[in-house]
Amino acid sequence: MIIEKIIRKLKNNPDYKWESNYSVRDLASFSFVRAIQIIRGSFLRLFLKRSHGLVFKGSNVKVRHAYQFTAGRNLILEDNVFINALSEEGITTGDNVSIARDSVLICTGIIAQKGTGISIGNGTGINAGAYLSGQGGIRIGDNVIIGPGVQIFSENHNFNDPEKLIKDQGVKRIGVTIDNNCWIGARVTILDGVNIGSGCVIAAGSVVTKSVAANSIVAGVPAKVIKSRI
Repeated sequence: MIIEKIIRKLKNNPDYKWESNYSVRDLASFSFVRAIQIIRGSFLRLFLKRSHGLVFKGSNVKVRHAYQFTAGRNLILEDNVFINALSEEGITTGDNVSIARDSVLICTGIIAQKGTGISIGNGTGINAGAYLSGQGGIRIGDNVIIGPGVQIFSENHNFNDPEKLIKDQGVKRIGVTIDNNCWIGARVTILDGVNIGSGCVIAAGSVVTKSVAANSIVAGVPAKVIKSRI
């Protein structure tokens, strides 16, 4: 299949292959959408800090401060993605990264507190409706699966003084790290200061408040390790 071969070459993965059969109509529809996305992406590339290959841009995608966005090869931004890259380190994506529809990546919430930034490794996929708040820094490794509706927060509000408005007490920022080859299930919430080791699986709906060792399976609110993959 010629389209499969083209994708294999774009991904630079000789082992890539489809597990399903598609009709000619399916392939024509898919190819048309991707062609339109490439045209939109070619215009977006003019404004990026750096781009190493094709950018596929869906409809109604907004990238604020694109001059702080560095894209790897074959970046896919599906419909209605919103990105604000304003930050100390900007946003960097590796090769073959996909960000699905209605996802939000934001690095600076209020102008008085400039954020740190977000980096996303090679082959990582972010599913629909994810929210990545990179004020304190988010580091996502290679080949990570981010499920739909996942929320990652990299800062917390201080609230110790009951005589003072919470919004006037400043914030604490540690940052979030997710190592390679993790699966973050649907609607997981990850809070500031959490480091998730490589090979972890976080069950859908979990709220992760503490760091997790490599190859752990985690579930619950708050999340706890229920077993090891080893």
